[in-house]
Amino acid sequence: MPFRFHTTILSRASRSLASGLFVVGLLLIGFGVIIVALPEVFAYLAAMVFFVAGLGCAVTAAKIFLAQRRMNRHDDDLDVYRENVRIHNDRHQGF
Repeated sequence: MPFRFHTTILSRASRSLASGLFVVGLLLIGFGVIIVALPEVFAYLAAMVFFVAGLGCAVTAAKIFLAQRRMNRHDDDLDVYRENVRIHNDRHQGF
């Protein structure tokens, strides 16, 4: 009677991992062949991706700058000194 160090679960997991790696490998080989065959098309695609990513970063940075500017203006309005202003507390202190 042979002694096995693995179960059917381990066998299925390794088989599915191997098939996944095989599919990824074939996809990478296919992309490599397409890039070699059509380099200009992929150069334009990469340029578009970088342009859109840069535009997204610039828009996000502008939103952050504008939000910070609004927050700074709001903080300046809070520093105004007002006369005859009393602060009421709901809790009554015993003194």
